[in-house]
Amino acid sequence: MREHIWWAEQPGKGVRFEWGMHGAVRLADPDGCLVVVDVLSFSTTVSVAAQLGARVYPCAPGDEITAAYARRDGAKLAVARHDVTPKTPWSLSPAGLRIAPPAARLVLPCPDGSAIAALAATTGATVVAACLRNVEAVGSWLISHGYGTSASPVTVIAAGEHWPDGSLRPAVEDLLGAGALIAELHAQGAGPLSAEAATAKAACEATADPAMTIAACATSQHLAAQGYVEDVVIATGVDSCTVVPVLDDEGMFTPAR
Repeated sequence: MREHIWWAEQPGKGVRFEWGMHGAVRLADPDGCLVVVDVLSFSTTVSVAAQLGARVYPCAPGDEITAAYARRDGAKLAVARHDVTPKTPWSLSPAGLRIAPPAARLVLPCPDGSAIAALAATTGATVVAACLRNVEAVGSWLISHGYGTSASPVTVIAAGEHWPDGSLRPAVEDLLGAGALIAELHAQGAGPLSAEAATAKAACEATADPAMTIAACATSQHLAAQGYVEDVVIATGVDSCTVVPVLDDEGMFTPAR
């Protein structure tokens, strides 16, 4: 049972914002929706997989029990980008996923967005994956399903990255991705916004070109240096996808109907 710290939970707000695993655990509301934003690259890869007709099972790296459970029905296990082989062509790379053989079910481990989504699945909240590619679609879906009020809040979680010691590194790509979604929700009438959500929204709105800024950020530069420029290009394709991946009763991200 989590310790109740009411002041950390942004009570009474229709749209809330926090960072990482602890933020997700603290703010998840069984009457609301928790949106995981991991632009580089979990949420982006989930959006690509959903477009390709795949269902995605999120889990933390090393969660062998969960992965084995998902694979029992023929799901394919994604590997690290640098571990891709002809026999294991599925990975966290959205560009790589587009050219890999079709997979009806995909186990997609990663320590950031995927681990957060897997944990959020245990809270009773509806869980959605959002990125720059589907901001408008996710915002419209949330509003049409009654989310974004104080009774049914939207909690936007920026996944961030990790430092070598395992601590959270807030990542500009996830701040801007979350801010873009919050701005979209606010434009469609969701609210009130918590101060944290309003600040993320303001950060995005104050950025002249969020997609270009994300392309220039440290995470993007790291991916580019490793040869994954196309992953950055896909991740910065604003509103290029209309699919809304929602975690279903089997714990898999499935395109919302």
